[in-house]
Amino acid sequence: MERISNSSRVNQIVLHGFPNLQRFQVLLFDLLLIIYLFIISGNAIILLVICRESALHSPMYFFIAALSCLEICYTAITIPKMLADFLADEKKISFDGCLVQAYFLHGLGAAECLILTVMAYDRYLAICRPLRYSSIMTIDLCVKLVVTCFIGGILSPVIETILISLLPFCGLNLIENVFCDFPPLISLACTDTRFNIMVEFFISIFGILLTSAFILFSYIRIIYIILKVKSKDGRQKAFSTCGAHLIVVTMFFSSIGFMYIRITKSYSVEYDRTVGLTYAVFTPLANPIIYGLRNQEIKKFLHKYLLTEHFLCLFHNVCSRVVVKIQK
Repeated sequence: MERISNSSRVNQIVLHGFPNLQRFQVLLFDLLLIIYLFIISGNAIILLVICRESALHSPMYFFIAALSCLEICYTAITIPKMLADFLADEKKISFDGCLVQAYFLHGLGAAECLILTVMAYDRYLAICRPLRYSSIMTIDLCVKLVVTCFIGGILSPVIETILISLLPFCGLNLIENVFCDFPPLISLACTDTRFNIMVEFFISIFGILLTSAFILFSYIRIIYIILKVKSKDGRQKAFSTCGAHLIVVTMFFSSIGFMYIRITKSYSVEYDRTVGLTYAVFTPLANPIIYGLRNQEIKKFLHKYLLTEHFLCLFHNVCSRVVVKIQK
């Protein structure tokens, strides 16, 4: 563990990463790079297909496109730094850079919570209020909802960020994780941090429980309406339109719930790493698979674009540029 004198200010943070897997650093780099390329390319393809196909210009696909855009930004906050650290001898980041990374991790995470909530509301209207759906869920309203989600998400961690920036950091500067986050930063402060922990807890529990409660209420109503449908094909079609979203919601909210709804500084190092990687890497990885391969409409147009020579050349060029930038 790296310590500095109590009289000096912490200017750098050491990200410990996976010390027990040092001999597999290159293998882990290759694996994470493949995952990252899949996340970027998968979400970019979904965005391209939805933007270019007029048949997909509906509220549901508009929200899927917004979620794909968000996932690209969300993973760009953590994964490139993780890739660089796998090949670096000293896994360091400036204190300000660490705080900024944690801020955007929480801000974009909160925006994803809100967008998933809006998507649940969209499904609720489509299934429970079908006659009024087109008059309520207009494109203008969709744009306003998505913009509100992004702005609300970015503003949500402001209080936590300010409070952490005011803490004195003058001792241990080692984080037992692969990216920066609020809980490990709070634990590094050389003062009583119970107030910060409680603020972090209440903001997290308010945001997570409020949005998850809204989603739960929406799906209770959706399931109630679906079960009243007499046609088996009608029930299957209704469930299929909600299944992908429900899987993503379960994965995302369960991982962030286990990570942030806590009243202690931290659980075990292995616990934090595992849960952190779940919502930072594996949930964004699942989204292109769930929305791209399980959605019949998107899958139909994916086949149309993926089989073109122009798209294959474009995909190869984009991947090559990403690899070159990361290696630099």
